[in-house]
Amino acid sequence: MKLTKSEKVEKSKALAEGLGKAPHLFFTEFQGLKFVELDELRAKLRPLKCRYTVIKNSTVRYALKAAGVDGIDPKLLKGPVGMVVAETDDPVSPAKVLTALSKQYPSLKIKAGFVGAKWMTPSDCQRLATVGTKPELLGKLVGGLYAAVSQSAGVLQAPIRDFVLALKALEDKRSKESGAAAAA
Repeated sequence: MKLTKSEKVEKSKALAEGLGKAPHLFFTEFQGLKFVELDELRAKLRPLKCRYTVIKNSTVRYALKAAGVDGIDPKLLKGPVGMVVAETDDPVSPAKVLTALSKQYPSLKIKAGFVGAKWMTPSDCQRLATVGTKPELLGKLVGGLYAAVSQSAGVLQAPIRDFVLALKALEDKRSKESGAAAAA
């Protein structure tokens, strides 16, 4: 079913609203993927609050322009293009999923990414996938902070602990001396 020009404009406006709210976008080449493989990609992106859609290039071009996304490479929207729209502030998780599945299915290729209002090359997207996700990085930060605090607490408690041990040793020595003097 062909869309009329007014329907295409409405679809482009609706897409522009969605793209304006999405902080991260990834563009892929998917030609040669089977439906089952595309469905697997969508299933892995769904828990990350990401959508994978295939939309006409002209619609995407107008929607990006309307959303205020500038600097798009004209080569990007040549041929069939799939788009990942990430609705969360974590760009690493969708990049990891795309990188992993592109290794599993060579037909899936990352063409570009738009992360944090900056365009990324395919190699930049793959490098992004090697970074830890936000929860992983926060966990490492918390672990590092906890280690620093616990080490500091141990260092500060050492003089008191050593003083108490010295007093205990002195008490034991005096009790042995007084016990030896009473027995003699």
